Amino acid sequence: MTRLGYQIPNFDYPGLERSDVFRATVESAKAAEASGFDTVLVMDHFYQLPGLGAPDNSMLECYTLLGALAQHTSKVRLGALVTGNTYRNPAILAKCLTTLDHVSGGRAQLGIGAGWFELEHNSFGIEFGTFTHRFEKLEESLQIILPMLRGERPTFSGEYYNVVEAINEPAPLSRIPVMIGGGGEKKTLRMVAQYADLGNLNCEPGEVGRKLDALDGHCERLGRDRGEIVMSWNRAVCIAETTAEAEKDRDAFLLDRGMDYQSLTQDFQTMVDRYLAVGDISTIGAQFAEWKALGADGFTVSMPAQGHKPEHVEMLGKVLTSL
Repeated sequence: MTRLGYQIPNFDYPGLERSDVFRATVESAKAAEASGFDTVLVMDHFYQLPGLGAPDNSMLECYTLLGALAQHTSKVRLGALVTGNTYRNPAILAKCLTTLDHVSGGRAQLGIGAGWFELEHNSFGIEFGTFTHRFEKLEESLQIILPMLRGERPTFSGEYYNVVEAINEPAPLSRIPVMIGGGGEKKTLRMVAQYADLGNLNCEPGEVGRKLDALDGHCERLGRDRGEIVMSWNRAVCIAETTAEAEKDRDAFLLDRGMDYQSLTQDFQTMVDRYLAVGDISTIGAQFAEWKALGADGFTVSMPAQGHKPEHVEMLGKVLTSL
């Protein structure tokens, strides 16, 4: 169950050759495991996301990568933050998760969401549909995936998906935890309460309490014990021995994407600062202690400017596990 997850959201870093992308990712995952993170998560995208880079930046396929990382780690759970439901047939996704569970020795985790990045869908010829349709598809998928992961052979006939006694052998080695990502208070958090073991929020600090209250309300209406669900909160960090060094890494990351932090408008700098916490060990520790008090059960943390530096990943893990 993810209480301290390390997310890998990008693969291109200043000075890193594309031929070294996988090697650097392995070293980053190993550093996360060594420093106390309980889960390593990767994005399920085919193009890099706006704000993190250009569409033609490096992006490794999620489940192939997780299977490879399973061979270089031994303790951390492995999953997506989060799988785009629209990208795969749900029965095939259940097989992907089950295979990951076997090759990792029982460490697979399913993270799933409705899908949202329209450019990927259009470029790859994947039906995008409306917001409502994508959520309806997700709910149908869960009614296929979850029974398959629990040793059943579901038959399901829906508007979008159909299976007949879908067999999933060998069964998973473990009970694979299910995370539903997103903070939509009416639909997404209701689905977390109904189907998931974990949820993950991606929101501003001032919204955390309201979203947790919304989840509590859904649990009460559905008769679900809120204590059975672990809710993590997504944060991005740039940490170093000194704040000046952390700022240097931030600036290099932005410059590699065509932005000079010092030349940005005040509003743009504020937006960057809200997305990326930058500072030395004590500053980052104090910031997370403040965030912890907002009530989330844990964090999923990314290091978009420093993921190629294992020593910084370890530094962050040690800070967070000490809280």
